[in-house]
Amino acid sequence: MGMPVRAVVRDPGPDDAALDDMFEWLRWVDRTFSTYDPHSEISRWGRGALALRDAHPLVRDVLGRCERLRIDTGGAFDIRFRPGARPDPSGLVKGWAIERGAARLAAAGAHDFCLDAGGDVLVRGGPWRVGVRHPRQRDRLAAVLELRDGAVATSGAYERGPHILDPRTGRPPAGVLAVTVVGPDLGTADAYATAAFALGAAGPAWSARLAGYDAMTIVPGDRVRSTLGFARHVAGASLADSLRTRTAR
Repeated sequence: MGMPVRAVVRDPGPDDAALDDMFEWLRWVDRTFSTYDPHSEISRWGRGALALRDAHPLVRDVLGRCERLRIDTGGAFDIRFRPGARPDPSGLVKGWAIERGAARLAAAGAHDFCLDAGGDVLVRGGPWRVGVRHPRQRDRLAAVLELRDGAVATSGAYERGPHILDPRTGRPPAGVLAVTVVGPDLGTADAYATAAFALGAAGPAWSARLAGYDAMTIVPGDRVRSTLGFARHVAGASLADSLRTRTAR
C-alpha cells in the first residue's frame, strides 16, 4: 500500500524464515487488496469485473467486516462513501493484515515484538513505548504511550492529505487535526480512528462511547479531547499539559 512496515523482535523466538513468512503474507495482502493495482481482486470487484462469490474467502471476510463496522459506526466508517471513486477497504485492511501477521509470528514462537505499519502499531509483550506524531509539526510527538499487548492507530491528513470525508457532508471534516485510538485489535482501532476523524468536531463525543477502546482527539489550537481511560496509556506527563505548554511558547 505504498508504506513501510517494520518488525522489531526483542526475544529469540522466530528465525528469519518466520519473518520472511510474515512479510510474504503482507505482500499477498497488497497484491489482493491494493486499490492502486487494477489487477488486484479488490480492484476487479470494485469495478464489477469480479463477483463477490468468486472472490477469495478472505476478501469476502474483509468486506463483511467492513459492512459490520459501517453499521457499528452509524455510517462514519463506510468504504463505499468516496464520491467518484470505487470502494476502498484500506481503512481496515492495514490493521487486519498486521494482526494476522502478528499471529504468524506468535505461532513461530515470538512473544515480545512490535509491528509498525506506516505509524499504526501493534505490540506483543512489552512494555513498549509508542510515539504519536504531532499533527502539525513533523519533528514533534503529540504523545508517548506505553503498552503491553495492544494496538495504536492514528487517522489524520498527515501523509495523504484530505482523503477522509465526513459522510454527512461529503467534504473533509472540520474541527479536528488527528485522532488516535488504543485498543486490543489494530484493524478495529484503525477503523474507529477513521470514523472518529470523519465525524470531525463530533468525533470526541462518539469515541467516548466505544467499548474496550480509548481515544485521543487533537483539535485546532492543539487542544485535546480524550476518553476517560486514555490517560492510563500515556507515559510520563499528561498529554494535555504537554500540548498546552508547546502552544504557549
